[in-house]
Amino acid sequence: MDLSTFWFCLIALLWLGYLFLEGFDFGVGMLLPILGREEKQRRVLINTIGPVWDGNEVWLIVAGGSMFAAFPGWYASLLSTAYLPFLILLLMLIGRGVAFEYRGKVDNPRWRRAWDSTIVLASWVSPMMIGLVLSATVFGLPLNANGDRVGGPLVILTWPTVAGALAVWGFSFLHGAAFLALKTEGEVHERARRFALGFGLPLLSPVVVLLLITQFTEGSAWTWVPLVIAVATALAGLARQSLGRDGQAFALQGIAIAGVVATLFGALWPNVLPSTLNPAWSLSVAGTAVSDYTLTVVSWVAAFGLPGVLAYQGWTYWVFRKRIGTAHIPPVHAPTGGGT
Repeated sequence: MDLSTFWFCLIALLWLGYLFLEGFDFGVGMLLPILGREEKQRRVLINTIGPVWDGNEVWLIVAGGSMFAAFPGWYASLLSTAYLPFLILLLMLIGRGVAFEYRGKVDNPRWRRAWDSTIVLASWVSPMMIGLVLSATVFGLPLNANGDRVGGPLVILTWPTVAGALAVWGFSFLHGAAFLALKTEGEVHERARRFALGFGLPLLSPVVVLLLITQFTEGSAWTWVPLVIAVATALAGLARQSLGRDGQAFALQGIAIAGVVATLFGALWPNVLPSTLNPAWSLSVAGTAVSDYTLTVVSWVAAFGLPGVLAYQGWTYWVFRKRIGTAHIPPVHAPTGGGT
C-alpha cells in the first residue's frame, strides 16, 4: 500500500472515530428534554458525557488536519465548496461547548433552560451538517477544472446528501439512547432503553437508504460486504438491547457505523471529491496527495501522536466507566440568579 492510499484509509478511520464518539454526544443532547424530565435527570444525562465530549471533538480536528496535511486539494475544495454547512457546524459546536460550561454557573431555572435549549439545538443541527458534508464528498459536488464550486452555496443540497444528513442524525439519536442505557441507572436507564427499542428501526431507516443509494450509484461489488455488515449489526444491536445487553448493543452499533464508513469511503475510492460536472475534473487520491517525502514526515508524526491520543481517551473512558444515576448528583453549588 502506498502512502497516499494509507492516508486515505487513515482519514476514513478518523471520521469513523468521530462519528462513533461524537455521535453519542449529539444523541445525549437530542435526548435531553425527552429523557430528562426534571433537573437532576438532565444533570445525569449531561454528566454521562461531561468528562469526554471535548475529547471526542478532537477527532474532527485531527480528521480535518490530516486532510490538510495529506490532501490539501481535497481540504481546500471541500471546505470552500461546503463552507455554509461547515460554518453552521462550527457555530453549533461553539454554542454547545459554551452551554455545557455555563448552564451550571447560576442556580436559576430560566438560565438553565436557555442553555439547555442551546445544547438541544446544536445537538440536532450538528449531525445533519456532518452528514451533509460527508455524503456530498461521496456523491460529488459541481467542481470545475480548478476544483472550484460552480453555483451557489445551496448546490450541496441534493436528495442523496439530504439522505446523508438524516442518516447521521438518525444514527446519533439512536446511538445516544444506547449510550445512556449503558451509562445510567434507574429511571433514566429504563427510558433510554425503551426509546432505543421503540424508535430504533425508524431512526436506522435513513442509514439504510443512504447505503443503498451509495451502493447503486457509486459502489462496487466488494462494498456490498460492509453494507450487509452495517445493516446486520445494527439490527443485531437492537436485538441485544431488547435482552438487556446494553454493552453488546452499543458495541454492535460501533461495528455498524464502521460498516457505513467502509461503504462510503470504499465507494469514494479512488477519488477524494468527485465532480458532478465532468468526471475528468474529479479530485483523486493520487492527484491531490502531497509528495512522498511530506507524507513520510506526517506519517512519523502520526505514529507518535495518534497512540498518545488513543491512550489518553482510553484512560478517560476507563476512569469514568461506571453507571450514574440521580443518587450520584450532588446539590447545586452556584450563585442564585434573579427571576424564575
